[in-house]
Amino acid sequence: MTDVLDRVRRRALAALRPPPRMALSAWAETNFRLPEGGAAMPGPLRLWPPQRGIADSISDPEAERVTVIKAARVGFSTLLNCAIGNFISNDPSPIILLLPTEADCRDVVVSDLEPAFEASPVLRGVLSVDDGDEKRNTLMHRRFPGGSLKVIAAKAPRNLRRHTARVLIVDEADGMETGAEGSPILLAERRTLTFADRKIIVGSTPVDEDTSHVVDLYNKSDRRIFEVPCIHCGAFFEIVWSCIEWEEGRPETAACRCPHCDGLISERHKLAMLDAGRWRAMAPEVKGHHGYCLSALASPLANASWGRLAAEFLAAKDRPDQLRVFVNTVLGEPWREAGEEIDEDGLASRVEPIGLDRIPEEVIAITAGVDVQVDRIEAAIVAWTEAGDMIVLGHIILWGDPQSDSLWAEVDELLSTRWSHPLGGKITIDAAAVDAGDGHVMDAVLAFCGPRAHRRVLAVKGAAGDRPAVVPSQTRRGKLWIIGVDSLKSQLYARLRGGRSVRFSESLPAEWFAQLASERRVVRYSRGRPTARWERIPGRRAEALDCVVYAMAARQVVTINPETRLALLRGKPQQPSAPRKFQSSFVNGDAR
Repeated sequence: MTDVLDRVRRRALAALRPPPRMALSAWAETNFRLPEGGAAMPGPLRLWPPQRGIADSISDPEAERVTVIKAARVGFSTLLNCAIGNFISNDPSPIILLLPTEADCRDVVVSDLEPAFEASPVLRGVLSVDDGDEKRNTLMHRRFPGGSLKVIAAKAPRNLRRHTARVLIVDEADGMETGAEGSPILLAERRTLTFADRKIIVGSTPVDEDTSHVVDLYNKSDRRIFEVPCIHCGAFFEIVWSCIEWEEGRPETAACRCPHCDGLISERHKLAMLDAGRWRAMAPEVKGHHGYCLSALASPLANASWGRLAAEFLAAKDRPDQLRVFVNTVLGEPWREAGEEIDEDGLASRVEPIGLDRIPEEVIAITAGVDVQVDRIEAAIVAWTEAGDMIVLGHIILWGDPQSDSLWAEVDELLSTRWSHPLGGKITIDAAAVDAGDGHVMDAVLAFCGPRAHRRVLAVKGAAGDRPAVVPSQTRRGKLWIIGVDSLKSQLYARLRGGRSVRFSESLPAEWFAQLASERRVVRYSRGRPTARWERIPGRRAEALDCVVYAMAARQVVTINPETRLALLRGKPQQPSAPRKFQSSFVNGDAR
């Protein structure tokens, strides 16, 4: 009888023994499954060598903070899902997952977490909302034995109140705006102060060097880089963009040049080099804060091959707005502005013998940006080529009272003008953005634009901050399009600095170029956080800049088939093979 009781006691104690502590990389590859329909290769997870180091830092009790500067295509989101699953299974505690917007929160829960957890037997059902107590679980707030998971949008920092967490996970930190209450990331960090063993994980694709939160955190960490051994000399080095080279006009031949021995390494050796790679801390004296910087150059995915990335670079290099995306999302590096101001004399020296009476043959579309002043209305007429170049063909000033019908009749006549195209046909304005930001003229602008919505004449209002170029909005007065002026100005100034992707008519006066260069990008500190702003240079007017920015916004709602448009401009419209019926949804907010 005593032996039986001893066996029962041993089994009971064994059942109470906590599971052995496992590094996150080992736990993920043992327990985590990628779901059908949500992954290119569903089934058991196999981490890449660079991912294992990041994963093990997340589960390392000695690391209070883990910061990751990451490119796209490096699997960071999957690591975060694994980390949440590991905490729930082996180290349950209150968890906050902070994302930029409500839409991001819903997408992560519905499209990522729930399918992956249901595909993983050890996690199946732990986030179910059907637990018999609807008040305890919601889509964004799930309870589990020993803890909870709250998925919170940074745009609603009030959601952070009354919540505490031992584990804080912040994804896409550089996509979060500082609001009236301060940085949502710092607000979230304060919710962890009551836990001595807190864990703060922050990852993001970097955006601007001057304002990047993730870059600032990485610089305070031990700054780890991933190094691989050269197949020729065995020396370790980090694969950076300067190491990649290819034959002229043949990006598919891209290979890596060893900075130590100058040996050329082909793509076929990449996987073996990654398997033998290692993380090295550049600031090993920093303790408790592990920082990682990982670009797509170290990704084993086929769509991140060096040849594929070289082709993407060649497609983007002459377009500063596209090059910025490449630097951020492929190289995992913040964008560095080339300078603070534009030289208006240099711009004026680039004029060409072109204009509304001499439209270049390569033009396939025209948009207009219209600025409303108290005694006049000004409009920039901007043409666009199939290659993406923008050509300022002219700037027109119509004098009069914006409250008078006669002035708006002149504007309507301008926007309806048909100009001769060198291919033989006629071309007119495809879309126009009219500034309604001044409250005194908003009603007049909305009254003018509303009946002309089918012609893509948009009433717009500029808004500062990191915003999309154009977003439709409905007010009680009428439809108003919100323009992300800061992002459009950044694109314009990058174009102006980057070469001749912006061309100018010789009809533009010197004062016009001074107005185009009337603002500069500066960094100001708000509640302790750096924020990039565009500020007017003292003594400058800015009508030309505003009009060009509005014309760029108008271009966002125009979709053109180049072949069809060129046929029309030649006076030979292409006929569809059969009659088609369609209903335009443009006035409902769909610009396609």
